[in-house]
Amino acid sequence: MKRTPILVAGVSLAVVLAGCSGSSESGSPPTTTPEAAETSAAAPSLDLSQFGPLPPVPAPAAATVDCTYAEGRPAARDVTPPPTTGVPTEGNVSVNLTTSAGPIGLYLDRTEAPCTVNSFVSLAQQGYFDDTPCHRLVTSEGLKVLQCGDPTGTGTGGPGYGFDTEYPETAFAPGDPQLSQPVIYPRGAVAMANSGIPGSNGSQFFLVYADSVLPPSYTIFGSIDDDGLVTVEDIAAAGDDGSMPAGGGAPNIPVEIETAVVS
Repeated sequence: MKRTPILVAGVSLAVVLAGCSGSSESGSPPTTTPEAAETSAAAPSLDLSQFGPLPPVPAPAAATVDCTYAEGRPAARDVTPPPTTGVPTEGNVSVNLTTSAGPIGLYLDRTEAPCTVNSFVSLAQQGYFDDTPCHRLVTSEGLKVLQCGDPTGTGTGGPGYGFDTEYPETAFAPGDPQLSQPVIYPRGAVAMANSGIPGSNGSQFFLVYADSVLPPSYTIFGSIDDDGLVTVEDIAAAGDDGSMPAGGGAPNIPVEIETAVVS
């Protein structure tokens, strides 16, 4: 599904993510996050009350699902793809990120996104996220996120495979016009980055540190704990270097995930 710019209250919120080009032979492209909202000095503050909440999480149809992880462009770091059968659709998983800027605890929800959680846990257990930077910070009106999960730190790296988007996209019927309408991704959400092409989820994820406006096309698969939100807010308070044409840039406080431990 192609992402198109959405004009809201004088703010151009372009949700096609930039910073990457090219694709693998299998068609699985590199991943990015939504392009930042562009604002001007004369633009009013974005009124978030005009956007709806996320839809309810659909109840699982079965206790397990099968997942597809299609081969993509070469992996940024050698890993084995996760198991594809008998993936549980219930329960939570805790992942503790030790970072150079402070602790960030994540609570992953299998009901929201079983295939995404399955992949993230597999990558963490294989040390894929260890010693990797959080390469992009966005502090724009309507989009406040910290992006991580690329060992190369360029915004182009992934695990060598791609997979489909889950909740909240799966809460809508295919082709539903609401899929192009922005909703509030709440403070504390953990979501996957993608390029806007089906099957382009990989390893890059973003941490929402303040309510943000996006179409429901980016998989939410968990939440950030209170200490983690303090860490991310401290990073955001120092700003970014503005180096990325898509919006935002490298955090002014360098952030490295030292370890990602599943507990």
